[in-house]
Amino acid sequence: MLDLSVLPGYIAVILLFLAPPGPDMAYMLAVGLEGGRRAALKAILGIGTGMSVYATAAVAVAGMGEIARSHPSVLDAVRIVGAAYLLWLAYTTLRSARRALGGHGEVEAGRWYLRGLLISLTNPKIILFYLAILPQFLGDAEAPGAQMALLGAINVLMEVVLYGGIGMLSGFFRTRLTGSSKATVALNYGACVVYVVLAATISVEILLA
Repeated sequence: MLDLSVLPGYIAVILLFLAPPGPDMAYMLAVGLEGGRRAALKAILGIGTGMSVYATAAVAVAGMGEIARSHPSVLDAVRIVGAAYLLWLAYTTLRSARRALGGHGEVEAGRWYLRGLLISLTNPKIILFYLAILPQFLGDAEAPGAQMALLGAINVLMEVVLYGGIGMLSGFFRTRLTGSSKATVALNYGACVVYVVLAATISVEILLA
């Protein structure tokens, strides 16, 4: 029913997309620096949930590819929301860092799962990726829908493992430095910079499109 012979090539393509530094990788790095390993774990689960939503939509409604191409302004609106949310994260991270610098307690954890979910859902490139790539690896599957569902699940799992690992390593680095308040503040400032750069990158892509 399923064609598993396409999986090695598909996995290679996924690794080519995931390996270069990108927004999701940078976001997980920032989350680990800001909130530690537990925050990174919750955030990547949120991202995985958002990716699963898009994968399900791509499998259920193949015509969304044409809708996306016919109405690019809708995708731009979603991306603008994502950029605005990243700027909000930068602001809250900066505020927390300043409070910590002033000796007003620990940096607030935040709703990491919801943050990751929103970051994922405001990245419409995910569904465009699914619609462009998954059909190329249907092979000789007798059930195209089930084949696309399998491919989507593999992609979600690979990103969760790879980027989740990066976030956990980043969180481990933060844990080693939490004994120093200045180091903790510096890490949060670093996370703030990442959020701003990501928001700026999205904005530039929209303007140049």
